[in-house]
Amino acid sequence: MSSFRSTFVHRARALLPNSRDYAGLATSWRQDLLAGVTVGVVALPLALGFGVASGVGATAGMITAIVAGIVAAIFGGSAVQVSGPTGAMAVVLVSIVARFGVGAVATVSVIAGVMVILFGLFGLGRIINFVPWSVLEGFTLGIAVVIALQQVPLLMGQSKGTGSSVLDSAWRAVANARHDVPTLTLVMGLGVVLVMALTARVTTKIPPSIVAVVLVTAIAEFADARVPTLGALPRHLPAPRLPALSLSQFHQLAGPALAVALLVAIESLLSARVADAMVAGPRSGENREMLGQGLANIACGLFGGMPATGAIARTAVNVRSGARTRLSAITHAVVIVLVILFLAPAVEKIPLAVLGGVLVMTAVRMVDRVRIVRVLRSHRSETVAFALTAIVTVTVNLVTAIEVGLVVAGVLALRSLATQSGAVREEFASGDEGTPEDLQLLREHIAVFRFDGALFFGAAPHFLESFSELAGASVVILRLRGLTFIDATGTDVLTQIIEDLEDRHVTVLVKATDDNNQRLCRSSAAIERLANDGHVFSDFDATVAHARRHLERHGHRLGH
Repeated sequence: MSSFRSTFVHRARALLPNSRDYAGLATSWRQDLLAGVTVGVVALPLALGFGVASGVGATAGMITAIVAGIVAAIFGGSAVQVSGPTGAMAVVLVSIVARFGVGAVATVSVIAGVMVILFGLFGLGRIINFVPWSVLEGFTLGIAVVIALQQVPLLMGQSKGTGSSVLDSAWRAVANARHDVPTLTLVMGLGVVLVMALTARVTTKIPPSIVAVVLVTAIAEFADARVPTLGALPRHLPAPRLPALSLSQFHQLAGPALAVALLVAIESLLSARVADAMVAGPRSGENREMLGQGLANIACGLFGGMPATGAIARTAVNVRSGARTRLSAITHAVVIVLVILFLAPAVEKIPLAVLGGVLVMTAVRMVDRVRIVRVLRSHRSETVAFALTAIVTVTVNLVTAIEVGLVVAGVLALRSLATQSGAVREEFASGDEGTPEDLQLLREHIAVFRFDGALFFGAAPHFLESFSELAGASVVILRLRGLTFIDATGTDVLTQIIEDLEDRHVTVLVKATDDNNQRLCRSSAAIERLANDGHVFSDFDATVAHARRHLERHGHRLGH
């Protein structure tokens, strides 16, 4: 118990901030500040948009960008990751808000934050390695479609959707739209998309989203367009307070909080992996990233924000802008604070349709056509997992989509592994010289089976079928060196094979490595019994020699 406690304490200490976090700051601080300003400008409309899209509100989006941006930057495992509200989280929060109301979001954020911290403390940061690439791509495509559909009500002049699902809301918004306002809001949204596309072609130094938001908002103000706008924003951060939480509320919100926690872990670790690929230097600490994201989500809940994750797009902008230390992510949050302090009256006038256009363009940019084509051209199982994940994300919800994608990918991977596993009968080679008659006699009476791959529940039938016909063999040698894995079902199948052969009066000899012999003896009573009888070997020649002696004892005379 004391050993476990000391290991746990040591792991917890390794996750805390240290002086190495800011190595190189003396030479990179100018780049970090400039990158932070750039990302702050990019993040502002996204924070507002995702806050509105989630149903929590633009204020919660801004608070989350500030609080998560600072806390995750200080405590997280990546030096250049930028955290805040994201499209994936907005998708999940829509259903939570619909079921439990806006007031439950802060509570969910705190509970999820505690769960994510526990992920890090128990070393579960490598969870991202178990999510197949095809599932992540399907997840990304599905989120992009959902984000685009969520903007349809805004583009139709409505402040939010009214349907039971994103597809239903989009359809209702189109069907119920009035003929005056939708034309104007549609033009504004499409104008944002057009300006962003043209700006990206002309220059890479100015964020296209800011150009589009400023230009279209200015035109709307000049034309006195009567369309829904963001409305009042706070002039300062609210004071932190603990959300009310009773035992019954905890039972209700534990499930949604776990879904949020898993999304925080997966999206943040994926974003950190992208950052590692873009910048030279030490890799991100997965478990420390979990600690940072967990603390960030707790802080967001306390300040009345929404759950946050590492944001891939903003992280990429941060790295491309020259960021090298955590100062850049902290600066991005400070920029948003300055906007609240000095520019809130101007920001309040931004039409919701303008933010809808920004998020539509964001959704379009999330879809990497090259990567999708690579998935579609890969193995059929990868394509199926990709397609199902994307479809379920759009039609059901994101968490169910990840579950379905993982199950389908897992089943198809096991099926592929099973087809590559089995017992193959080898051509017998005695290992020494003898008369042709001796060799022929050995081949007739000794059968050698090589076990390949994994002997697990999915491959069990392949192994059993291999021993249906032995054509008169009186000795069977099981070569287990190629057996890479065996589970409880596999151990039972191996025992069944041995007992079935012995019932047919066939002598069974086992050849495996010393390590495998010991492991198999511990897990299989049949192998242990064979070992006690001297029928388990680590050398193939010794196995064959024993088989020869067995044949001689039973009346077959062999020359040497």
